[in-house]
Amino acid sequence: MAEENNAPAAAAPAEPSKNALKKAQKEKEKAEKKAAAKARELAERQKKEAADADDVSKEDYGELPLTGSKDFKPTGATRVDLSTIPEHEGNEITFRCWVENARVQSAKLAFVNLRQGLNTVQSVVAASDKLSKQMVKFSGTLSTESLLVVTGLVKKAPEPINSATIKDFEIHIKKVFIEKKAEVPLPLQIEDAERPLPSEGLGEEEEKAEEGDARPLVSLNTRLNNRTIDLRAKINHAIFVVKGGVRLLFTEFLSQKGFIPIETPKILGAASEGGANVFEVNYFGKRAYLAQSPQFYKQMLIAARFQKVMEIGPVFRAENSNTARHLTEFTGLDLEMEFQEHYHEVIRVLEDLMLFIFQGLNSRYRKETDLVRNTYHVEEFKLPESGKVPRIPFPEGIKMLKEAQGTGEDVGEIGEYDDLSTPQEKKLGRLVLEKYNSDFYVLDQFPLAVRPAYTMPSPENPKLSNSYDFFMRGQEICSGAQRIHDAELLAKMMREHDPPVDPNGAGTKEYVDSFRYGAPPHGGGGFGLERIVQFWLGLPNIRMTSLFPRDPQRVTP
Repeated sequence: MAEENNAPAAAAPAEPSKNALKKAQKEKEKAEKKAAAKARELAERQKKEAADADDVSKEDYGELPLTGSKDFKPTGATRVDLSTIPEHEGNEITFRCWVENARVQSAKLAFVNLRQGLNTVQSVVAASDKLSKQMVKFSGTLSTESLLVVTGLVKKAPEPINSATIKDFEIHIKKVFIEKKAEVPLPLQIEDAERPLPSEGLGEEEEKAEEGDARPLVSLNTRLNNRTIDLRAKINHAIFVVKGGVRLLFTEFLSQKGFIPIETPKILGAASEGGANVFEVNYFGKRAYLAQSPQFYKQMLIAARFQKVMEIGPVFRAENSNTARHLTEFTGLDLEMEFQEHYHEVIRVLEDLMLFIFQGLNSRYRKETDLVRNTYHVEEFKLPESGKVPRIPFPEGIKMLKEAQGTGEDVGEIGEYDDLSTPQEKKLGRLVLEKYNSDFYVLDQFPLAVRPAYTMPSPENPKLSNSYDFFMRGQEICSGAQRIHDAELLAKMMREHDPPVDPNGAGTKEYVDSFRYGAPPHGGGGFGLERIVQFWLGLPNIRMTSLFPRDPQRVTP
C-alpha cells in the first residue's frame, strides 16, 4: 500500500498588480517605438544613400576640411575679385565670399546673395541634369555669414538686380563649398548694423526705427558689444576705408612738403598738456603719464634742427566726457614746422593740407563716402569755391555770435575772452556756412587764458594768443599755435599759467632747456583723425569711427 503524501498543495501564482501591468505595457510600447524609430532611421539612411548614389552633384558641394588641417587639400585654383566680374562675362570663375542671405525658391531653384568686401552679387542655383535638387536645397539653406568658396558662370542679368551692388551680372553656381560655417543664431544681424543710428544716444535700449520700418533699431552699445559682427557691415567697411584714406593723404601731402615722419614716446614723465585730464601709470614704482599729445617732443625735434616733422599716433585724454565727439583714446595727426616770420605760414600749410585731404576723399573715396552719407542722409561737405579758407579772428567770431543773439537766437553766455562752448561752436559753424558757404573754416587768435602754457601771446593784444582751431561742420578738429621758442619766456608763462606748471619739474626741465641753444620760431597743430572722419561723413557718433572705441564707460572689447 502506497505511503500517503501529506505535503501541502502549491499555491497558485499571484495575479500581477495593475501598476505592474501598466509598467509592462509602457515598456512594450517603448520598445516598439524604439524599433520603429530604428526602422525609420534605417529607411531614411537607405533612402539617402540611394539619393546620394543618384546625386550628380555630390562632388560639387559640401563642407571643406579646416584649412591647414591634414585633411585639407589645396586646389591651386585662381581666385577672382568680384569687382572684376564684368571682365569675366561668359566664363567660369572661382572666388571666396560669404553668405549675405540664402533662400529656396522651389525644389529646383535657390538664390544666394554673396558678398566680398563692399561688393555683393546675386547667385542662382538651378536644378538640371547636371545639378541636383540636393545641391539646390543645400545652397538655399546656407547659414548667413558662412564663408564659402564658389565656382560659377558669370552671366548678364536679365534685368538690374536691386538687392546687390553688382546689378548687371549674376553668378550661376556650379560648385559651392562651405569653408567655415557660421553658427546660428548670430548675436547681431548684419542688416541691423547696416541701418542708421537716429541719435547720439548710447543707451542699452533698442531705439525706435524710422516710420515704415517695423523692426526696432539696435542700440550703439549693443553693436559695440558685438563689434566683430558689427564691423562686417558694408557701411562700417566704408567708414574705415575712408579713415585709412585720411591717413594716407595726410602722409602723402606732408611728405611732398619735406616733413619727416617721427615716433615719439607715449609714456611720459610729465603731462604734456598740463591739467587733470591725464592718465597716470605706475612706471616701476615711479609716477608716469600716458601722452596727451606728442607736443613736447615735436618742439624738441624742431630745436634739434628737424625743420618739419609729422606723426600719426595714439593720444590719451582722461576726460570724463560721455559725448558723441569724445574718446579717451584716439589717433592724433600731428605736425610741427619752422616758419620764417609769421605763424600764418603754418596756418597756410595746415589749410592746404586739409584741402588736399578733402579733394582726395572726393576723388579717391567717393564710393565709400556716398555709401555712408546716403545711409545717414548727409549733405555734401561744402568747401570754399574760391579755394580760400575762411580765417576768422576770434573777436570777429564772438561778434557774429552776439549779432545772432541780438536777433533772438539763444547762444548762451558769451565772454570776450572765454572759450566757446560746443553749442556756440556749432552755431558759429552755421553762421560761417551762411556767410561764406563753407563747412570748413579757421578761428584765429584765441584768448591766451584758455590755451596751453607754451602758446605765444599775441603782440597786438596780450589777452589773445597766436593760436588757432580748425572746424568742420561747426566742430573742432584741430588745435594749434605758434609755440614759445625762448626758454626764459616759456618758463615765465608756465609759472603764470592756471594751473601753474613747474618749468624745472621732471619731464618739463629737459623740454624748457631745449630752447636755450638757439631754437627757431615754430608752430604746428594736432588733428583728431576720428573727428575728421566723423564730420566728413556726417556720422552721429565718433565711436563709429574707432574700431574698438575707448570712452569713460568702455574698455572692452
